[in-house]
Amino acid sequence: MKMGIIGATGYGGLELIRLLSSHGQVSDIQLFTSSEEGVLLSSKYPHLTKLYDQPLEAITKEAIAALDVVFFGTPSGVSGQLIPRIYNEKTKFIDLSGDLRLKSQQAYEQWYKKTAAPQELINKSVYGLCGWNDVAIEKAQVIANPGCYPTATLLSLLPLLASELVEHKGIIVDAKSGVSGSGNKPTQMTHFTETTEATTIYKMNAHQHIPEIEQAIKAYTGHVEPITFSTHLVPMIRGIITTSYVQVKENIKLEQLQQCFQEAYASDPFIRFIENADKFSTNQVRGTNFCDITINLDERTNRLTVVAVIDNLVKGAAGQAIQNMNKMMGFEEQEGLKQVPMFI
Repeated sequence: MKMGIIGATGYGGLELIRLLSSHGQVSDIQLFTSSEEGVLLSSKYPHLTKLYDQPLEAITKEAIAALDVVFFGTPSGVSGQLIPRIYNEKTKFIDLSGDLRLKSQQAYEQWYKKTAAPQELINKSVYGLCGWNDVAIEKAQVIANPGCYPTATLLSLLPLLASELVEHKGIIVDAKSGVSGSGNKPTQMTHFTETTEATTIYKMNAHQHIPEIEQAIKAYTGHVEPITFSTHLVPMIRGIITTSYVQVKENIKLEQLQQCFQEAYASDPFIRFIENADKFSTNQVRGTNFCDITINLDERTNRLTVVAVIDNLVKGAAGQAIQNMNKMMGFEEQEGLKQVPMFI
C-alpha cells in the first residue's frame, strides 16, 4: 500500500506518520505540501531524522493517482477545494478537516466562515464515525473524518439516545481540549503565556462542531434537539474530556444505562466502558485510539453525567482516520493502532 499525506507538517500529519510507520500493510508514505516543496521534513522536525529525510513533494494529480490512500491533514477550507482537482476513482481520500462533514453548504459557510466544497463531493463523502457508520465506510471512496470533540461527544451519547433511555432535549456538553487541538499555527490564544496555568472558554455557543454533532445525532437516532456545547482550552498538549449532562427517562435504572453501553460496544476494540470509575483522566488514553466512557446517575435529579476521554490527535484525528482506512481496505481494524497508553 502506498500512502500520501497532504499537510504532513501539521500535528495531525505528524501523528499519521507515526502511526502509519507501524502499519503492516503500508510500504511507502509520500509527503506533500502546497508551499514548502523540497524542504526536508526532518529539518523542520528533528525527531524524524534518519526516519523521514525525504523532501516534501508538490501536489499533482499524477502523483496522487499513483497512491492507494491519501490523507488530508490540512486546515479547514483547503481539502474541499483541492480534492476535486486531484480526484480519481482508484485512490481513497480521507479528510481530517471539517470540509466534508456537514451535508449543507450553507451550514458549512455559516459555521466555518469559508467557501464550501462542491455539493457533488459533499454528497459522495461518508461520515467516518467508526462503529456507527461501518457499512457505508467499507464502501466509501471519500471519508469525512469526524472532528475531535464530536467523536468523544457522539460515542458517549449515541447509545443512550438511540436506545431512548434519555431525553433529547436539554443536553449540555462541557468539553475540554489540550492546546494541540488548535493546530500548529500559533495565535494569541494558544501562546504559552496565555495557556499555561489557565483554562480558557472559547467560541461560546458558536463552535463549528455543534452542527456536526447535531447532524450525526439526527442521522443515527432519527431525532435531534439543539444542544448546549461549551469548549475550553486547558494547559496540556493533548487529550479531550467531554462531560455531558442528560435527563434520564422515568423508571430507568443505572443497570439499564450501563447495559446499554456494554451491548453497544461489546465488539468494538477501541471503546472501553468503565463502570464505577473512581478516577477518570485523559492520561489513560494518551497516544492511543481508545475512547474511554463512564457514567454516573444522580438519583436526586434523575440526571446522568456521561464522561468520555480521547486523545484528540489519535482517536480524534489520525487514529480514527487509519481505523477508517482499515475498514475501507478490508484490513484488520486494529492494524497500526495497538499502542499502549502513554500514561505519563
